[in-house]
Amino acid sequence: MVDPLRDPDDPELLDPYQARELAVLVEGARLASGAVRYGKVGRVGSASVVINRENPLPSGNFGCALDGSSVEVASTLLQLEHTFAAVGRAEAVVYASPTTVDEIEGIADDSGWYAVEELLTVVHRGPARLEGVRRAVDADLPGIVELLSDELVGNRARLSRWLGHRMDDPRCLLLVVDDGERIGGFVSGFAERGVGLVEQCVIRPARRRRGVGRSLVVSAAAALRSAGAMLVASQVDEGPGERFAEACGFEAAYPVTAYVRRVDELLD
Repeated sequence: MVDPLRDPDDPELLDPYQARELAVLVEGARLASGAVRYGKVGRVGSASVVINRENPLPSGNFGCALDGSSVEVASTLLQLEHTFAAVGRAEAVVYASPTTVDEIEGIADDSGWYAVEELLTVVHRGPARLEGVRRAVDADLPGIVELLSDELVGNRARLSRWLGHRMDDPRCLLLVVDDGERIGGFVSGFAERGVGLVEQCVIRPARRRRGVGRSLVVSAAAALRSAGAMLVASQVDEGPGERFAEACGFEAAYPVTAYVRRVDELLD
């Protein structure tokens, strides 16, 4: 029997109309999360954009939902280059989902943008419960920064300030699991207007493959639902990331492609 909510060409994904409606909700939450605390969400050309100088990660500085004619989208990509260069970013990043025009691949290639990552947006359908984790407190920040800066090389002071901003925002979620006297892993999330996001899950290498990551993600889904989220979603890499998400109770919904343009030369 054909599922009317699924894409007949790829039954693992939602049909294009369902996928677009879902992408609007998820991208709205991703933009709001990226803006915590001093960022701004707005429009650049035909794109929705978040800019946050305080956020050292790509999650605070990106564009999405490029909709319009080929000329409008090409013009928007050029505007985005200058927008991200103006705030000191070395790269401009765009996430193309069902809210972006189908022709984005060819337009991006012609404009010097490159597809660097194939992702899947996944939606949580499984049971959600707290499993041996706890909410982070201020004293946990150095341990979380250590894990984050090992995974994503960057300025620890900026990471610490950014995490502190999120700790102070009730929409943000930060759960940790202990490993003796240190942090064994953490998961971050965000919930607003009925949409919850499981954003990052980082595990200390020595604690991997022991179910710690699954416990954190399942617990994050439970906490987001308790915070009012009727929908809990995440974005994962295709392949191993997708298999891990399935083990945590998520189902694939729609693909997302990350496009990047180096803008270093515009910083001078």
